[in-house]
Amino acid sequence: MKNKVGYSSFKNLIRFNFVRGMMFTFLLCMFFVKSAGFVRIQDNNYFHIFSGQDELGSVATLDEAMRLIAESRRELAGDSGELKFMDSDFRVEGENVLFGKTDAEITVKERIKAVLTGEDSDIMQHAYTIKVNEYSVNLASIDDVLKLLQAAIDKYDNEGKFVVNLVRDNNHEFAMLTTEVTEKEGAEETADIPRSGGIEDVFAELSRTSDLTGDMDFSDYDLGLKNMSFPDEIEIVETYLSSSKITSLETAIEDVVNEQETPSIYEVVAGDSLSEISMKVNLPMEQIIAMNPDKLDDVFSTIRPGDELVITVPEPKLSIERKEEIYSEEIYDAPVEYIDNDEWYTTQTLVHQQPSAGFRKVVADVTYLNDKVVDKEILKEEVLMEAVPKIVERGTKIPPTYIKPVSGGRLSSGFGGRKAPTKGATSYHKGVDWAVPKGTPVYASSGGVVAKAGWGGGYGYVIYINHADGRQTRYAHLSKIQVKVGQTVRQSEQIALSGSTGVSTGPHVHFEILINGSQVNPLKYIQ
Repeated sequence: MKNKVGYSSFKNLIRFNFVRGMMFTFLLCMFFVKSAGFVRIQDNNYFHIFSGQDELGSVATLDEAMRLIAESRRELAGDSGELKFMDSDFRVEGENVLFGKTDAEITVKERIKAVLTGEDSDIMQHAYTIKVNEYSVNLASIDDVLKLLQAAIDKYDNEGKFVVNLVRDNNHEFAMLTTEVTEKEGAEETADIPRSGGIEDVFAELSRTSDLTGDMDFSDYDLGLKNMSFPDEIEIVETYLSSSKITSLETAIEDVVNEQETPSIYEVVAGDSLSEISMKVNLPMEQIIAMNPDKLDDVFSTIRPGDELVITVPEPKLSIERKEEIYSEEIYDAPVEYIDNDEWYTTQTLVHQQPSAGFRKVVADVTYLNDKVVDKEILKEEVLMEAVPKIVERGTKIPPTYIKPVSGGRLSSGFGGRKAPTKGATSYHKGVDWAVPKGTPVYASSGGVVAKAGWGGGYGYVIYINHADGRQTRYAHLSKIQVKVGQTVRQSEQIALSGSTGVSTGPHVHFEILINGSQVNPLKYIQ
C-alpha cells in the first residue's frame, strides 16, 4: 500500500513538471519570435504579399510589407532616381495566427523585383504630357518636350533667332507648365558706338525723328523675322505612364510638326466667287468642287453669302504664328469696289469696270499662321504702276427659296441624260419627275407671277411661273390647271392637279427650274 502511494505521487510530480515545462516553452515563444517564428494574438497580425495569385512572402507588419514593395521599386529605378510603378494587382492580405514564420527581407524583395521586371508587367515611368487643343502626346523627359517645341519653331526660324522656354502656368491650381518663345540672348545686340556729343547728337536725333515720320528709305529697314509664338494654348503636365503610352521624340516630331490634311469649313462672304475663294485658300477650284459634290457642279455653280464649303488644307497639329518684315517688288491688285443695290437679289451682279494689275515696291510686316498669310501691314510703298480696281454692282436682298412642288411621291426620273426615254421625249431630261397618283395637288415651289398656263405640246398641260430673282419654274403633265396667266401666287399655294397629259407613260409631275433661260438640276435648289 505504501508503494502505491509513492508511485502515485511520482506520477503527479512528472505531470506537474511536464505542464510547467510546456508553459515555460509557451512563454519563450511569446518573447523570442523575431526571426524563427512568433505568436499572434491580435487581428491581422501576420501579412502575406501577393502579385495576382502568387504569394511573394510573409512579413510581420503591414508597414513592413509596403516598405519592401517601395524599396524594390526604388532600387529598380537605379541611378535615374525615377520611381517606377506597376499596374499589376500587388496586394497585402493580413490574418490572425498563433504561430507564423516570416521570410527574409532580401528574399521577399528579390521576388517583388522579379515580378516588376517580368515580361507581363507594365512598368509606369516618369513622363510629360503635352496637350494642344484636343490633341495630346506623351514624351519621356522634359528635354524631349523642349526639343519637340523647338523643332516646331526651327521649321520657320532659318536664322536660329528664337528659343522656346517653359514657364509655370499660374492660371491653374495644380502644377502645369506652358510656353513662351523669346529671342535668343545676343541675337539683336549691337556694339555701342561712342559719340562726341554736341552737333553730332543733334543730327542723330533729327535723323531718328525723320525715320519715325515715314522718311525712311527701303535700305533703312531691318528685314527678317521679328517675332514668333504658339497661337494655341499649350499645357504640359508631369505624370507617370506605362512605357507603351510614351511616344519617341522622332515620332512626335513627325506627327506634331509636319503638316497633316485637316478638314475645315470656309463660309462664303458677300462678293466671293469660286475663283476668289480658290486664291484665298490656295487650292485649285477643281479640288474645291470635288470636296463639295453636294453643293458645286462646276466652276459656274452659284454660291451665296453664308454657304459653307468644306476646305481641306495641310496644317500641323502644333501651329506657329510669326511676323516677318519683308521687301518685295510685286504685281498687285486693287481691292474690289462694290456698289450695293438694295433692289437686287444677292444672286444679281453687274461688273462696271474690269480690273488691271499694278506694280509696286513694298516693305511690309507680314503675319503668317504656319504658311498662310493672315495679315499684311505695309510700312513703305512705292507704286510704279497704279492698279485699276474691279467695280461690281451687287444685290443685297436675300433671294426666294424653293420647295418640292408635291407632297410625297417617288422620284422616278432624275435630271440629265437617260438611256431609254419615253417615245417622243428627248434623251436629256431637263427636270425631275415624281410619280404620284392622278389628281395629287401641285404647289408653287416659290412665290411669283404665272407666265403660262395651258397646253404645252409634249409637256401636256403646263404652268410657267416667273420669280422675283429672275428664275422660272415649270410644272408639266398636269390633269387640271387652277391658276391663270398674270396671277400672283404664293409659295406652297395650290396651282394644279397631277396627271399624265402630253408625252407621258403614267401619272407624275415633271418639274423644272430655269436660270437665265437654261434648265438646272432642281434638286440642288429645293430646300
